[in-house]
Amino acid sequence: MDTSSKKLPIHKHPLFSSSRFHGHCDACTNTQGEYYGGYRCNDSDCNLVFFHKECAESPSEINHPSHPEHPLKLTHDPPRSMCDLCGKNIYVAEAPYFYHCSICDFNVDTSCARKPSFPLVVPHPNPQEPPFVFIKENQTEFGCCGVCEQPVFGAYLYGRPSCDEYVHLECINLAEKVNLPFHPSHRFELTKSASLSGDKVCLLCGVSLERVLYYCSTCDFRVCLGCVITPPPLVIEHSRTHEHHLTLSSRQISFTCNVCGMHDDRSSYSCLPCDFMVHRSCIDLPQVVIINRHEHRLSRTNHLGPGYLDCGVCRRPVNQFHGAYTCSICPKYVVHSQCATSMEVWDGINLEGIPEEIEDLPFKVVGDNMINHFSHEEHNLRLNSENVVYDEATRCEACVFPLNDSSDPIYSCEECDYFLHEKCANLPVKIRHLSHRKPFTLHARGEDPEDDWFVCSLCQKSLTGFRYMSVFYTLDVRCSSVSEPFVCDGHLHPLYYELEASIRECDSCHNSVDYHVVKCNVCEFSLDFSCATLPKASSE
Repeated sequence: MDTSSKKLPIHKHPLFSSSRFHGHCDACTNTQGEYYGGYRCNDSDCNLVFFHKECAESPSEINHPSHPEHPLKLTHDPPRSMCDLCGKNIYVAEAPYFYHCSICDFNVDTSCARKPSFPLVVPHPNPQEPPFVFIKENQTEFGCCGVCEQPVFGAYLYGRPSCDEYVHLECINLAEKVNLPFHPSHRFELTKSASLSGDKVCLLCGVSLERVLYYCSTCDFRVCLGCVITPPPLVIEHSRTHEHHLTLSSRQISFTCNVCGMHDDRSSYSCLPCDFMVHRSCIDLPQVVIINRHEHRLSRTNHLGPGYLDCGVCRRPVNQFHGAYTCSICPKYVVHSQCATSMEVWDGINLEGIPEEIEDLPFKVVGDNMINHFSHEEHNLRLNSENVVYDEATRCEACVFPLNDSSDPIYSCEECDYFLHEKCANLPVKIRHLSHRKPFTLHARGEDPEDDWFVCSLCQKSLTGFRYMSVFYTLDVRCSSVSEPFVCDGHLHPLYYELEASIRECDSCHNSVDYHVVKCNVCEFSLDFSCATLPKASSE
């Protein structure tokens, strides 16, 4: 990724050029996919914000043939609108941008703004059949599209009501047979996925082909509609990936990616003189990242070399002859390239050129054994290291455990009943946790007791006390302490976190659990977080 940034009116933060991104553009209504030549936001406050190049560089004002009376201005107010050309809702990420006429309340999304108006009538391929007519109705279920077989709902469409046949706007011009630049030898034919055997995935981007695709029967080459509408570039220049031009292969080939070391059977980009082959998703990988499975930054290396252990995320061997991510502080820690950039563990931020953050302390030292804690700034807290006897009702404000159950030193307020275990007073203000890719921030108890209760996202308990909060996630301080490898008293092997997709049973309480477990890779032993945080279990 280019480390130079550009401030554009489309977004509140500086944007960085990106040779490739996988996701959806935050300025238009196009579906998720693989895009080349765009911008990304590298600010931690944003959650995987990408823009097409043409969307990010949208002019602040345009004249469009669909609305010749007045110019249209780029805006994001009101935040929820409907495009008057395609009928799709304009609501993408935090601040969707679109073109708006305040006089007529006329809206056009950024994708439609670059196109001419949709024709009111489209002829049927068979001249004897009635034509398709433009239908401005986006709230009625019309069944499935006659081309892609996906549901037709939530946008304007073309239809032949007398024949009960309807087609998405974007599908109306899809040809039955096409010539594609990345496979010029043969024509591709629009084909139903169910009619084909074998793997039903796009050989360019790897997405599942559930309904229809374009198919070269001569080469058994299968391509999704997205790669036909927005084809990948035939040649890519990216010196950090490889010193020479990389050319898209025109056929399916079995190869091992030189960047990530993973074997695959799809189309690749290659440099034939160097015998260099790479997934297109491995081009323009970030140089420096931090993941939720490790406390230090990881740096990208093109050649790993010997002496490394298994991957710190999937715990499978890492090929020493290919690239990976390593830690400069922990000499044996390594992560596969694909694991380190997985959206389950990486927050999407390239930290190259960004200095390390200075850690915020939860308190200020104001005297011998005395602190002023952020959760109780009105009074100072004194450390009681002597064996003070507390009654059962006296609890730590952070973890809400009784003080008489612990021999740990206690911080107490001499002016009111406020207590913190010493280890709870030292809880870091910000943490990374293996359950979520974004960082968590420590929050104290609320002032209103009625608003103090929360449900932990991991153990599902309703609790009070301190909590760590991130995007859509809240953790109690006990669950936040779970890390890898996790050691369970009485179990022979270490446990590792898994975001489960299949239902299993906790081996301690025998309750069913369908996500968030720590699991043994050797004997399939599993614990839910409610049992993992019982006193005898611990993290190393």
